[in-house]
Amino acid sequence: MKKFLSLMAICAIIFSANCSRVEQNNDPIIGIWFQAGTEISNGSSKSTLRKEWIFNDVYLGRYHEINGNDITLQTDFKWSKEGEIYTIEYRGLENVPVDRLKIIETDQGTVLEKVDGEYVAIRE
Repeated sequence: MKKFLSLMAICAIIFSANCSRVEQNNDPIIGIWFQAGTEISNGSSKSTLRKEWIFNDVYLGRYHEINGNDITLQTDFKWSKEGEIYTIEYRGLENVPVDRLKIIETDQGTVLEKVDGEYVAIRE
């Protein structure tokens, strides 16, 4: 009887492990996208402002704004895709509109831009 119960327990473990696999998401937006620029403040001092979007495969991500070496803003976002349009909803930021983006291939590389054509970020 103990052998039978052991066999049933092993079968139950194998069966449950096979049923709990998460489907892999291979969307082209997954990865790190960034926008970098130089900011001049107080007349002569310059600092680099980098905006970074990290998209993962479970329709979530993290957004950073980095000024020099300091992270000045950090929040999570969720993303979704409808056709070729990606929608990003930022969590924890008030008065920040939802972004609607598309992926464009250019001579400079793969670029994210808003649906109105405004440049947002380039793939890292």
